[in-house]
Parts: sequence; C-alpha cells; structure tokens
Amino acid sequence: MPLTLTITEGVLAKGSEAQAIQELIDAMLESHGLTGNSVMTPNITATLHILNESQTFSGGKPFSGAWIEWKVPSFAFSDRKVQLQYFKKATDIIEKLSGYSQDRDKIYVNVVHAVDGAWNFDGQAMTNEQIIQAIS
Repeated sequence: MPLTLTITEGVLAKGSEAQAIQELIDAMLESHGLTGNSVMTPNITATLHILNESQTFSGGKPFSGAWIEWKVPSFAFSDRKVQLQYFKKATDIIEKLSGYSQDRDKIYVNVVHAVDGAWNFDGQAMTNEQIIQAIS
C-alpha cells in the first residue's frame, strides 16, 4: 500500500523526512488495528517528493504545502472513525515535524482506492477478500 508524501522544500525540519514517513505508516497501521501485522507491514511502501516552492501551488500561486496520499484497497480507510483518527494524526505529525511552522490548513490528506482485484501482494493480483484473509 503505497504512501506518497509530497512536501514543499523547508516544510519539514531537515533530516526529519524518514521520521515523517515512519510515523505516517505507524499511524495508518494503528488506525486500522494492524500494528505489527506480519503481512501488512512489509507491503506498505513509501515515496518522498520534496519540491521547490516554485513547483507547489494553491489557487495557481506558489505556496508551501504538504500532501499525504495513500493508494489502498477499497476496504482501507472506509470506516469514518478510521478516517477521522488517521487524518488528524497525520496532520499532527506533519505539523509537529515542521516545528509547528506549517499551518494545518496547508496539510492535505487523501486516499485513492484500487479496483477490487487490482492489488498485488508477492506478484499476485488479490481481491479484497484475499487480502483480508492474508492479514487476518
């Protein structure tokens, strides 16, 4: 389940990017009751994109922001309690690691769901049911 963290350069304290990734992943697992799950944990990957302010925009004008995006099977993040818990925690993580200099209203979190059956564990396309069985 890939996490993409995109930030404008300078949003996070230098050197805290790996910590941000780890904390965002830990919060996702915790929100779903999957902390320490031996199947799910290694199937969470992440990429970090740090862009110059001239490459990040709001309303068409350059600005500094942070974007947290998950690509997951359609059952993940489907519970409203999980959404509320994770989105708050993720925002808190970025705000804290920015030294409280990044405004909360410029930290964005979203989730993209994959079509059922279009998810891959160990080179095999898996349905939601198969993934749920594997992580149970």
